[in-house]
Amino acid sequence: MFKRNPVEFLIVFACLLALAGCATNMTHEKTKKGAGIGALVGALSGAIIGYQNDHSGGALRGALIGGAAGGAIGAGAGVYMDKQQTEFEQELANERAQHQIEIERQQNEILKLTMNSEVSFDFNSANIKPTFRPPLDKIADILNRYPRTQIVVVGHTDTIGSEQYNQDLSNRRAIAVADYLVMRGVASSRLGTEGRGELEPRASNDTEDGRALNRRVEVFVVPNNDFS
Repeated sequence: MFKRNPVEFLIVFACLLALAGCATNMTHEKTKKGAGIGALVGALSGAIIGYQNDHSGGALRGALIGGAAGGAIGAGAGVYMDKQQTEFEQELANERAQHQIEIERQQNEILKLTMNSEVSFDFNSANIKPTFRPPLDKIADILNRYPRTQIVVVGHTDTIGSEQYNQDLSNRRAIAVADYLVMRGVASSRLGTEGRGELEPRASNDTEDGRALNRRVEVFVVPNNDFS
């Protein structure tokens, strides 16, 4: 079980949004990194580390440390994340074909795995469905084989129910996924969680299909500052 602090994690998530605003359209595209981009990736990794290790301003401090070291991150991160993406795509091919999981490569070598909440959780529940544990086992195994990353788990809902209830539900679902990954051997020091509730829809909430798309858990996999 790992420590969680929503206030500090907002800082981490803000860094994540700044980094991952635009997805690449090319599979396994290797992004050319200058010192500035490397610093941004380092800032995010450092912020997550700070969030985990120090709850008295550690996220900001970690972001500054990570940003300073960011220039060294870019060199080997692209190839490392390419290999990890290939394993995700191969191991989760069936789940992707059934639209249970989406895998997306984003700028700055970030991987985003989007999990459909319809297949991962029962209605109004933060308990992971037994049928969704095998895909999570595969994800955990790959994360364990690629330890030079930090992981951010983010929950989302539709607009059915009160905003506060949805916020709480999305947070509990993110924590449930993170806790399961820890149970499968992923180091808790690599993980952070946040619930975003209904604040970030990716489709209209006016239709059932749109609401189904909005009910999701996202797993961001970010290269850390071990690269030289």
